[in-house]
Amino acid sequence: MRLLQGSAFFDIFHTSEHFAFHLEVEDSYHTPSESEPFRRFLRGEVDDFQWHQPWLDLVREVTATGRRIERIRIVSVPHVDYSRWGLTVAPLNIAAGEDIRWLPRHLLHGIDVTADDFWLIDDRRVVFTVFTSDGTWSGGAETTDSKIVDRCVRVRNTLGKLAIPHADYVR
Repeated sequence: MRLLQGSAFFDIFHTSEHFAFHLEVEDSYHTPSESEPFRRFLRGEVDDFQWHQPWLDLVREVTATGRRIERIRIVSVPHVDYSRWGLTVAPLNIAAGEDIRWLPRHLLHGIDVTADDFWLIDDRRVVFTVFTSDGTWSGGAETTDSKIVDRCVRVRNTLGKLAIPHADYVR
Protein backbone atom coordinates (compact mmCIF):
# COMPACT_ATOMS: atom_id res chain seq x y z
CA MET A 1 0.00 0.00 0.00
CA ARG A 2 1.03 3.55 -0.65
CA LEU A 3 0.13 6.42 1.68
CA LEU A 4 -1.43 9.39 -0.11
CA GLN A 5 -1.49 12.65 1.80
CA GLY A 6 -2.50 16.19 0.90
CA SER A 7 -2.57 16.86 -2.83
CA ALA A 8 -1.49 13.27 -3.58
CA PHE A 9 -4.81 12.10 -2.14
CA PHE A 10 -6.86 14.60 -4.13
CA ASP A 11 -5.02 13.59 -7.31
CA ILE A 12 -7.02 10.33 -7.25
CA PHE A 13 -9.97 12.35 -8.53
CA HIS A 14 -7.97 14.10 -11.23
CA THR A 15 -6.43 10.85 -12.42
CA SER A 16 -9.64 8.85 -12.46
CA GLU A 17 -10.88 8.07 -15.95
CA HIS A 18 -14.54 7.32 -15.24
CA PHE A 19 -15.53 7.46 -11.59
CA ALA A 20 -14.63 7.58 -7.93
CA PHE A 21 -16.93 5.71 -5.54
CA HIS A 22 -16.84 6.27 -1.78
CA LEU A 23 -18.24 3.95 0.87
CA GLU A 24 -18.75 5.40 4.36
CA VAL A 25 -19.43 2.85 7.09
CA GLU A 26 -19.24 4.91 10.30
CA ASP A 27 -22.19 6.70 11.89
CA SER A 28 -19.98 9.56 13.09
CA TYR A 29 -16.66 11.07 12.20
CA HIS A 30 -14.80 13.30 14.60
CA THR A 31 -12.67 15.16 12.10
CA PRO A 32 -11.33 18.32 13.75
CA SER A 33 -11.82 20.38 10.57
CA GLU A 34 -15.57 19.68 10.78
CA SER A 35 -15.88 20.26 14.52
CA GLU A 36 -16.97 23.90 14.46
CA PRO A 37 -19.43 23.53 11.54
CA PHE A 38 -20.91 20.49 13.29
CA ARG A 39 -21.24 22.43 16.57
CA ARG A 40 -22.99 25.25 14.67
CA PHE A 41 -25.44 22.70 13.27
CA LEU A 42 -26.15 21.31 16.74
CA ARG A 43 -26.80 24.85 18.04
CA GLY A 44 -29.13 25.56 15.11
CA GLU A 45 -26.90 28.33 13.75
CA VAL A 46 -26.65 29.34 10.11
CA ASP A 47 -23.63 27.98 8.24
CA ASP A 48 -22.10 29.64 5.18
CA PHE A 49 -20.39 26.32 4.28
CA GLN A 50 -17.10 28.03 3.40
CA TRP A 51 -15.31 25.13 5.07
CA HIS A 52 -16.90 22.82 2.46
CA GLN A 53 -16.09 24.86 -0.66
CA PRO A 54 -12.78 23.12 -1.55
CA TRP A 55 -14.58 19.77 -1.77
CA LEU A 56 -17.49 21.21 -3.72
CA ASP A 57 -15.08 22.90 -6.14
CA LEU A 58 -13.28 19.59 -6.68
CA VAL A 59 -16.56 17.77 -7.33
CA ARG A 60 -17.62 20.43 -9.86
CA GLU A 61 -14.26 20.28 -11.60
CA VAL A 62 -14.22 16.49 -11.87
CA THR A 63 -17.86 15.99 -12.84
CA ALA A 64 -17.69 18.78 -15.44
CA THR A 65 -15.42 16.45 -17.42
CA GLY A 66 -18.04 13.68 -17.45
CA ARG A 67 -16.48 11.66 -14.64
CA ARG A 68 -18.69 10.59 -11.74
CA ILE A 69 -18.27 10.90 -7.99
CA GLU A 70 -20.58 8.56 -6.10
CA ARG A 71 -21.06 7.88 -2.41
CA ILE A 72 -23.00 5.42 -0.28
CA ARG A 73 -23.40 6.24 3.40
CA ILE A 74 -24.38 3.37 5.68
CA VAL A 75 -26.34 4.85 8.58
CA SER A 76 -28.06 3.65 11.70
CA VAL A 77 -31.72 4.51 12.16
CA PRO A 78 -32.70 6.47 14.10
CA HIS A 79 -30.01 8.80 12.84
CA VAL A 80 -27.27 10.07 15.11
CA ASP A 81 -26.62 13.83 15.07
CA TYR A 82 -23.75 13.45 12.61
CA SER A 83 -26.00 11.64 10.10
CA ARG A 84 -28.66 14.33 10.49
CA TRP A 85 -25.97 16.92 9.74
CA GLY A 86 -24.87 14.87 6.71
CA LEU A 87 -28.43 14.96 5.41
CA THR A 88 -28.37 18.77 5.51
CA VAL A 89 -24.96 19.04 3.81
CA ALA A 90 -25.66 16.42 1.11
CA PRO A 91 -27.71 18.75 -1.15
CA LEU A 92 -24.60 20.92 -1.60
CA ASN A 93 -22.60 17.89 -2.73
CA ILE A 94 -25.41 16.82 -5.05
CA ALA A 95 -25.71 20.30 -6.57
CA ALA A 96 -21.97 20.16 -7.27
CA GLY A 97 -22.43 16.86 -9.12
CA GLU A 98 -21.96 14.10 -6.56
CA ASP A 99 -24.40 11.16 -6.41
CA ILE A 100 -25.16 10.43 -2.74
CA ARG A 101 -27.14 7.41 -1.61
CA TRP A 102 -28.10 6.25 1.86
CA LEU A 103 -28.28 2.72 3.19
CA PRO A 104 -29.91 2.13 6.56
CA ARG A 105 -27.76 -0.35 8.44
CA HIS A 106 -30.73 -2.59 9.26
CA LEU A 107 -31.21 -3.29 5.52
CA LEU A 108 -27.82 -5.01 5.28
CA HIS A 109 -29.34 -8.33 6.45
CA GLY A 110 -25.96 -9.88 7.24
CA ILE A 111 -24.22 -8.67 4.08
CA ASP A 112 -20.47 -8.75 4.62
CA VAL A 113 -19.36 -5.11 4.41
CA THR A 114 -15.83 -3.86 4.84
CA ALA A 115 -14.89 -2.42 8.22
CA ASP A 116 -13.15 0.55 6.62
CA ASP A 117 -14.25 3.43 4.44
CA PHE A 118 -12.77 3.32 0.97
CA TRP A 119 -12.65 5.05 -2.38
CA LEU A 120 -12.88 2.77 -5.41
CA ILE A 121 -11.36 4.39 -8.47
CA ASP A 122 -12.36 3.05 -11.90
CA ASP A 123 -12.63 -0.51 -10.52
CA ARG A 124 -8.81 -0.59 -10.65
CA ARG A 125 -7.58 0.78 -7.36
CA VAL A 126 -8.80 1.24 -3.81
CA VAL A 127 -7.87 4.02 -1.45
CA PHE A 128 -8.75 3.33 2.17
CA THR A 129 -9.47 6.43 4.22
CA VAL A 130 -6.91 6.90 7.00
CA PHE A 131 -7.64 8.72 10.27
CA THR A 132 -5.37 9.30 13.24
CA SER A 133 -6.48 8.16 16.70
CA ASP A 134 -7.99 11.61 17.42
CA GLY A 135 -10.11 11.49 14.25
CA THR A 136 -7.95 13.72 12.11
CA TRP A 137 -8.10 12.74 8.46
CA SER A 138 -4.57 11.98 7.31
CA GLY A 139 -5.06 10.78 3.75
CA GLY A 140 -5.52 7.44 2.13
CA ALA A 141 -3.78 4.09 1.74
CA GLU A 142 -3.83 3.09 -1.93
CA THR A 143 -3.64 -0.40 -3.35
CA THR A 144 -4.07 -2.01 -6.75
CA ASP A 145 -4.03 -5.53 -5.30
CA SER A 146 -6.57 -7.34 -7.48
CA LYS A 147 -8.08 -9.33 -4.59
CA ILE A 148 -8.74 -6.19 -2.57
CA VAL A 149 -10.04 -4.29 -5.60
CA ASP A 150 -12.34 -7.18 -6.57
CA ARG A 151 -13.71 -7.37 -3.03
CA CYS A 152 -14.47 -3.64 -2.99
CA VAL A 153 -16.13 -3.87 -6.42
CA ARG A 154 -18.37 -6.68 -5.10
CA VAL A 155 -19.23 -4.66 -1.98
CA ARG A 156 -20.07 -1.60 -4.10
CA ASN A 157 -22.22 -3.63 -6.51
CA THR A 158 -24.09 -5.38 -3.70
CA LEU A 159 -24.74 -2.22 -1.71
CA GLY A 160 -25.60 -0.25 -4.82
CA LYS A 161 -28.67 -2.44 -5.29
CA LEU A 162 -29.91 -1.54 -1.81
CA ALA A 163 -28.82 2.08 -1.39
CA ILE A 164 -31.48 4.77 -1.68
CA PRO A 165 -30.88 7.96 -3.71
CA HIS A 166 -30.81 11.06 -1.50
CA ALA A 167 -34.02 12.59 -2.90
CA ASP A 168 -35.95 9.37 -2.24
CA TYR A 169 -34.36 8.86 1.17
CA VAL A 170 -35.35 12.26 2.53
CA ARG A 171 -39.01 11.85 1.46
